[in-house]
Amino acid sequence: MSTHGAAGAPRETGAPAPGPRIPGRRRPSGPAGDLAPAGRGAHRTLAFVESPVQLLNVLEWAHADGLRSARLLTEVPPQPGPALPQRAAAAPSGPLTIIVLSPLDPMSRGQLRRVAELARDEGYVVRWEEARGGATAPVQTIGSLTRLLRRADRIVIGDPFSRYVQLLLTITRARDLVVVDDGTATMEFISQLARGERLVRWHRRGGRPGPRDLAFAPFSASARRRLTPGGTRTIEVFSSMPVQAPEGIALTDNSFAWTRSRFGPPRITKGADLVGTSLVETGVVDPDSYLSAVTHLARTHGATRYFAHRRESTDKLHRLSATTGLEIVRPDLPLELIARRGPIGRKILSFPSTVVHTLPLALEGTGVEVAVCDIDPTWLTDGASPRAEGFLSGVTGSARGVQRLDSVRVV
Repeated sequence: MSTHGAAGAPRETGAPAPGPRIPGRRRPSGPAGDLAPAGRGAHRTLAFVESPVQLLNVLEWAHADGLRSARLLTEVPPQPGPALPQRAAAAPSGPLTIIVLSPLDPMSRGQLRRVAELARDEGYVVRWEEARGGATAPVQTIGSLTRLLRRADRIVIGDPFSRYVQLLLTITRARDLVVVDDGTATMEFISQLARGERLVRWHRRGGRPGPRDLAFAPFSASARRRLTPGGTRTIEVFSSMPVQAPEGIALTDNSFAWTRSRFGPPRITKGADLVGTSLVETGVVDPDSYLSAVTHLARTHGATRYFAHRRESTDKLHRLSATTGLEIVRPDLPLELIARRGPIGRKILSFPSTVVHTLPLALEGTGVEVAVCDIDPTWLTDGASPRAEGFLSGVTGSARGVQRLDSVRVV
């Protein structure tokens, strides 16, 4: 885990130990790109992920899917004949291959590789695709995945807004589709799907579509139809977000049971930790206002560490460290896993983001308090989407089991 001291100079701390191996499970042998042979009635499942959080949520979904399968087996009435041995552990209802469509930024790639190690330790096949490694990479990636897409019975995706994913959805013949959380974007996806709107990320400004949007429009429309239930097609949303699924979509709660079963409980420190956000990098929040708000929160609540978002810029983090004296920590795993392993502060401070919904679940029963600070409208940039204020307010207002903090008025 990379950290910066108060002076902003980077230093390395010991990386967390690899996740525990599960007894009796071995990493699959054979080509990583092939789906494991499916038995009669088994699903061949492909999962596509582009971020560490998406991959973590695929592991959570697979764990929950295995528990559901085990529960169905135990509910079968007793049959005549010799008793069958009890299942030692829940396993997914069929072979799962995880395809990592690797991003370019180093922090995301590093976290993805660490979570991929955990996935392999769980017994899943993980295939790494340099999906953005040059002008021809998308064509090569899609070409290499076409056979797998057409053979798969079930597709799991983490980002329905991704053009890459939308393009892949036009190739597959799978009738079962699962959408796992990609953070708070799930809330916007469900809302847009229910209203029949085209899929657009919440922080993008409205207006007339550009040439690239128009060229991709047929693929986006096709993907939206694939994500709409109908006929023999089934859609499941696996989420820890407070969403109401439209009619015909199965909603399954993500309780972070896999994370809690594999890690922790953490050692809890006396101080507070602050969680960073990339709202400055996405052009939503003014940098100076953000710096003032972080400074105020750190001094008011006695925070000593700042867990940086993987997309936060190095220059911004150096400035934060120099101004506030906070120790800047760049996690090498999603924060849910870092917090569950510990050590972690007794109070975690955050701005509106995914973690105000996920950390209370991952840290259930530990006594750690999660507090969320509202984004004051005066922090928003002139270029922020008109939907930004309402969306961020909804993220905060719908969070369960957190302390609400007033927004900081900055000068």
